[in-house]
Amino acid sequence: MPVELASDSVRTPGRTGTQHAALIFNPAAGGGRLRKQIHHLDEAQHILSRAGIETTLLTTGEPGDATDFARQCVADGYELVIASGGDGTVNEVVNGLAGSKVPMAVFPSGTANVLAKELRVPWDVRRAAELVPRSRPRRIALGMISHLDSATADRYFLCLGGAGPDGILVYSVDLNTKLRAGILAYWMEGMRQLIRYKFPHFRITSGDRELMASLVVVGRTRSYGGPFEITTGASLFEDSFEILAVTARNPFTFVGLMPSLWLGRLRRRSDVHFWKTAALRCEPVAANGTAPLPVYAQVDGEPAGRLGVEFRIVPSALTLMVPENSKPGGG
Repeated sequence: MPVELASDSVRTPGRTGTQHAALIFNPAAGGGRLRKQIHHLDEAQHILSRAGIETTLLTTGEPGDATDFARQCVADGYELVIASGGDGTVNEVVNGLAGSKVPMAVFPSGTANVLAKELRVPWDVRRAAELVPRSRPRRIALGMISHLDSATADRYFLCLGGAGPDGILVYSVDLNTKLRAGILAYWMEGMRQLIRYKFPHFRITSGDRELMASLVVVGRTRSYGGPFEITTGASLFEDSFEILAVTARNPFTFVGLMPSLWLGRLRRRSDVHFWKTAALRCEPVAANGTAPLPVYAQVDGEPAGRLGVEFRIVPSALTLMVPENSKPGGG
């Protein structure tokens, strides 16, 4: 029978007796480098064992495995699940744990790991392992994306979502190039899309607010990816998103956004809007009697299909292990 811990009885791993954890590992994250990764994971497991946390290594082989593993961990009564990979691996584990009381920790690897950056978890998994016994479980909300046509299953996300240029970028990036070049694959695809993408407007509605936008970022974290911080007022500990909406359609304007982003001046621009909300609807619009151009969405750096979609907050949906001295988001 599954072991379900009440929300007020989640034990801090390593504090009282032996804890049983699953380490869900994506060997393809960050282009592989399997031998080095396995060696470091083995050392991390020994660090956890000395702290009273015994781990079972579960290695993914194809997309969806991490979600299946996480769901099985809930059913089998594991007391902790550690996601070892990039943003995509973390997202899959989140979708397997959502709604349960089993805590999640993270060992970063892969092309990017926004959660690890937000929680200040070191990229070295051995140092990350040392943080786990000193972490505390926090119950947090998750984001969810739902398609308005109901033809696609709902999907949880932890850190961020979006629609427009970032959606087509995630949808179009070549996976083989991503494995070889890492974050550079996104810069290369971004340059290509700057020339090809039409930056169509789509309608966004949030309460009594309505805008025609070409880009929306739906943030739960300050970090967006790479060195960028966009939704700097967002927090994993709040039951809300921070929204960035860009109304400009000229590709050269988007190039001009980069200096504002680097200098922290996005909020001063008249074509950039920020606000907080618990729900946001994005719908394609027709222009001059023609069919709407396709606009794509993404969540946690993974393709999430075409608009229309709704992003919404699901309160108290995940237990997250938060390291000491970590103060993610807020503003």
